[in-house]
Amino acid sequence: MYKIRAILDTQEDIIRTILVDDTINLEELHLIIAKSFGFEGHEMASFYRADEDWNQGEEIPLFNMAEAGEDISMENCILNETLPDENDKLIYVYDFLNMWTFYVDVVEISNEKRTDLPKTILAVGEVPKEAPQKQFTAEDFEDEFDEFGDDDMIDEDFDSFDDIEYPEY
Repeated sequence: MYKIRAILDTQEDIIRTILVDDTINLEELHLIIAKSFGFEGHEMASFYRADEDWNQGEEIPLFNMAEAGEDISMENCILNETLPDENDKLIYVYDFLNMWTFYVDVVEISNEKRTDLPKTILAVGEVPKEAPQKQFTAEDFEDEFDEFGDDDMIDEDFDSFDDIEYPEY
């Protein structure tokens, strides 16, 4: 049995702690999480592997997106194989038009067998009517390109081009 905590990425605390069987696949986990937050579970979704700092890694889509052959999908990822250890993490994105984003964390793993799973054991906060706006920002690579400190030299080399008048064609 797994104790999973899912946190909706909003300013307010919106958390669900869920008990699930360790042999379900990620497609079943997707439906359990979606429904625990009041969604139908009918929209496209993906899980993304995440490291301890929540950096997004490999995508695990709802459906196999490969043109041919066997590729990764939620259906063929079993929970205890995909998240074998406590504190393993996934980022879950539900409904790509609205980008509901959740942080999913394995809180506890036990050998206890229960027949009443899945079960939400903690629900904190109300889900807003609209998904929070996402801000996509790029890292600042300016310092990386200026490692030799020769920005001024480059600018001087190309200053003469500013004075050229180009004939109109």
